[in-house]
Amino acid sequence: MGKILPSISLYNWAIVMLMALGTTSVSYALSSISGALGQASFYVSMDLVGDATAPGYAQTSNYIAACTGCLLAGGFAGVLFNAWAADILGRRLACQVGAVVLTLGGALQGGATNRSMLLGGRFVAGLGMGALWTTIPMYQAEISTPQSRGFMVSMTGVMFALGYMLSGWINFATYYAGQKDPSSTFPWRFPLAFQAAPALVMLLFSPLLPESPRWLLQKDRHGEALAITRRLHHSKTDINDSFARREYIQMSKQMLHDTRVQQQIGSFYIFRTASNRKRCYLAFGLLWGCQWMGLTVVGTYGVLVYSSLGMTGSLPLLLQALWVTISLPGNSFTALYVDRVGRRTLLLIGAIAILVCLCFNTALQAEYLGTSNRAGQRASIFFIFLMIVFWAGCVDATQFVYLSEIWPSHLRAQGQTLGMAGWMLSGIILLVAAPIAMDHIGWKFTLINICCTFVFVFCLYFFYPETRGKSIEDINALFGDEVVLHLEDATDEEGDMSKEGIVQELEMEEGSKQA
Repeated sequence: MGKILPSISLYNWAIVMLMALGTTSVSYALSSISGALGQASFYVSMDLVGDATAPGYAQTSNYIAACTGCLLAGGFAGVLFNAWAADILGRRLACQVGAVVLTLGGALQGGATNRSMLLGGRFVAGLGMGALWTTIPMYQAEISTPQSRGFMVSMTGVMFALGYMLSGWINFATYYAGQKDPSSTFPWRFPLAFQAAPALVMLLFSPLLPESPRWLLQKDRHGEALAITRRLHHSKTDINDSFARREYIQMSKQMLHDTRVQQQIGSFYIFRTASNRKRCYLAFGLLWGCQWMGLTVVGTYGVLVYSSLGMTGSLPLLLQALWVTISLPGNSFTALYVDRVGRRTLLLIGAIAILVCLCFNTALQAEYLGTSNRAGQRASIFFIFLMIVFWAGCVDATQFVYLSEIWPSHLRAQGQTLGMAGWMLSGIILLVAAPIAMDHIGWKFTLINICCTFVFVFCLYFFYPETRGKSIEDINALFGDEVVLHLEDATDEEGDMSKEGIVQELEMEEGSKQA
């Protein structure tokens, strides 16, 4: 009998998109401060100097850095919380907790009456941001088929881009409210508070979300895992759920095998084997390297970047809105082609192209930053826009696809946490330093991005294997781990699919191998 490959079910896709609303809040929270920096009333409310050429602006730079630092420090704590919550509470409940906390953080920021309250709101929002951002791609990967996993997890990137785009255009629109009433605080309060809206929508509909079948298998809830797998992957081309049954059998056997191995090795299993240590290096290095390309600096401080290049009035906010808008079709391109082209190939294309753009942009800023040469400054802006094309089209969503699929199911929460910790730590260093560095050393700051991106390209080429088209369990073979049953070898015959039946079949297979 030929193997049946499932089409993407509408139900599976709807679940992925509903969960991805959480990442819309995450990206909005990351970029929302950029809009506040373009509103004069923000500086008045926070008793800060808004003119970069005026005395006392150094204090403003330090406070802007603190705003981002508090968000990312909270994000780092939220990521660490996820290592426990996603395994103990489950993927769905961990996301629900993250959504509640991020909503609270958004409310605190929107209602901030002083600098300290705003910093506190940023930290609280960061806690929720870290939990959501770590758990959502993991959940999406665990409920997707091998053939659609790249597309499904790329929805994180698409909805992430939507959050950036919403932030950019809301900030641009509220700028004019500030022009009509310069004393109004609405132009910066509303955009900061709005970060809670997508998370609230996700939270409202979250009872409709099924739990991850792979997490259910970890908790010995085999009947629920099978029922959810069949519901997720049922399609008109597979009315008997042949694929879902084969996938369930493979998941069950691999989970039982991995759990036994972990029990034999003991604590800190994630660091105790060569294969897992390799995963640790790749996971941490991937998100660390992607961050140091510098695109997040523009996403967070774009208004400051464009202002330094001679743009005035509402133009920096307009350019920022246009820049982040490009990321939506770019991430949509990734979703459509990551399962065809491959993860490693897209990452390499994007990283090399961004490296070239960084070199040209740095040379232009070295020559024309702080001058009256508009042509040179506009050329610099062109390369900043070209970078987002390659970032969104090749790197942004792909990094989360790769991170979510290289880990075995019983280690995915810890592995996802490790990778996101790399993003948060590098973000704390890079984004806290950026406004201060731009104020003191200007274009020289981008030399760091060039050096780091060059090293990252080298590592991508030599150390990162391709994962396209393989089931999560089959990917184990790329790292030297035993795959108990390859998906193409699994049968779809109805048998005893209870835990006891799977255990008995696994023991018989292991006994025949030893014989």
